[in-house]
Amino acid sequence: MGAHGALLLALLMARAGLGKPGELGALLAGRGQRGGREACGRREIHSLVAGGVESARGRWPWQVSLRLRRRHRCGGSLLSRRWVLTAAHCFRKHYYPSEWTVQLGELTSRPAPWNLRAYSNRYKVQDIIVNPDTLGVLHNDIALLRLASSVAYNVYIQPICVESSTFTFVHRPDCWVTGWGLISPSGRPLPPPYNLREVQVTILNNTRCNYLFEQPSSRRMIQDSMFCAGAEDGSVDTCKGDSGGPLVCDKDGLWYQVGIVSWGIDCGQPNRPGVYTNISVYFHWIRRVMSHSTPRPNPSQLLLLLALLWAP
Repeated sequence: MGAHGALLLALLMARAGLGKPGELGALLAGRGQRGGREACGRREIHSLVAGGVESARGRWPWQVSLRLRRRHRCGGSLLSRRWVLTAAHCFRKHYYPSEWTVQLGELTSRPAPWNLRAYSNRYKVQDIIVNPDTLGVLHNDIALLRLASSVAYNVYIQPICVESSTFTFVHRPDCWVTGWGLISPSGRPLPPPYNLREVQVTILNNTRCNYLFEQPSSRRMIQDSMFCAGAEDGSVDTCKGDSGGPLVCDKDGLWYQVGIVSWGIDCGQPNRPGVYTNISVYFHWIRRVMSHSTPRPNPSQLLLLLALLWAP
């Protein structure tokens, strides 16, 4: 095959979606298939969250800032080069993809206008796919964003893994939540330089969580599609502005996203831990949406590609 044929072959492979990592690679790796085409859950830097501390750039490389008209509105997490996971309630009033952008790889939620690095890691949103069973804020609070172009990975930008079961993470006291939300129950905003904050939380089982929410009322609020995390005394919690962000846990050296910041009763209140969307309940929905939205190779292009391979 001559030089022109090789060039044409490369172009066809790119058009057909061959010879590049699949969009489901990170998700599959999250199921324990370490041979997946994209690694996930890895970080190389170890260095609104009420009660948390300031983080370091690259420590949580899957962290996303969802920006509405260039201002931070919600958190999110990077699943693959084209997909971001977040909370559905972020789009209750603003559901046009053109209104949103995704910022990756930055510690601050307000990068300077002249920050070319931040500008190069900002991506337009092509589609907003809200779970069809979403009801208000409380139920099925999960959404996927398809980006208009592929993300370039580096040490500061990496995808997170997800799993089909979160059972092994219950009662774990060493999971983490990150966000740019309010930092106190009184509504104190994040101060300059508006850097990402992180806090360690304990995942509670739903029986215990419902017991806490029943004091002093008698209303069962936490369903199987949710779970609680934080501290029973309210010393650590998420708050407004953290919505959609990831709750992650380490397992055998890889990081897995277990929950999505969803809702709560005020912030940092005793017996009122934060409530998170249980990602494992929606694992198959996530996989189905990402899989069905992946472009399929054109059969005619594949035939031409085979002809080129056999050409002298």
